[in-house]
Amino acid sequence: MPGDRLTDEDRRHIAAGLAEGLGYTEIGRRLGRPGSTIMREVARNGGPGDYGSQRAQEATQERARRHRKAKPPPPPIGDSSHGRDPQAVQNVTESFATLLEQQGMPRMAARVLACLYVTDSGNLTAADLVQRLRVSPASISQTIALLEQQGLLKRERAPGGRRERYVVDDELWVRSTLAALQMNETLAAASQRAAEVLGAATPAGARFSVAVEFLLLVNASLGQVMQQWQQNEADRRRRAPVMTYRGFRRGRSDG
Repeated sequence: MPGDRLTDEDRRHIAAGLAEGLGYTEIGRRLGRPGSTIMREVARNGGPGDYGSQRAQEATQERARRHRKAKPPPPPIGDSSHGRDPQAVQNVTESFATLLEQQGMPRMAARVLACLYVTDSGNLTAADLVQRLRVSPASISQTIALLEQQGLLKRERAPGGRRERYVVDDELWVRSTLAALQMNETLAAASQRAAEVLGAATPAGARFSVAVEFLLLVNASLGQVMQQWQQNEADRRRRAPVMTYRGFRRGRSDG
């Protein structure tokens, strides 16, 4: 059948067909296989001028042996500090990434942001992310650029250090909300112009007018939320203990 693996007999027919000067399509037709299957088989086993059925069969068996001997993937990397279960931490990371993806974030961006967000430090290097997510450095670089553009993380470099660290902080969702406010303002202004051009009394113009009303209402509510948040932050700062020369912070000493 077309989906089955090629057998030793199939490979002898392929070699005979090539010797007759037949094309891949004709050989495949005789074997009941797609021509593309024959082409790949020949290409990875010496090409049309050097294909041998026995050699191809042995090479296929050797590839299968190597595949069976391949080491299983390492266990997930989770944070075991503070007595945490690394697997539980990994599960939380993956579920949070899935949630971000369901909200419309690209899959790799969701994985990188979740990986950063669950760390106590809130920062990792590119090498850290490559190790934890088991992806290529190139994919990390592209994703970091996207997240930075959206204001969801920032880059930092320690004094005297060469490697950049990618950082998330407590203001991540604040910046995200501010970006949404700005986007809504832009959409509302564009919708207002469209309503004026199309005519507010027309169905299309009315549709844009409704959009303006909704976006302005959303922004008014978000603006109130941001004001309340700023007040809460100011209250927290006033309640925070004052640092002393001994390094006391939030009622705790490092001495």
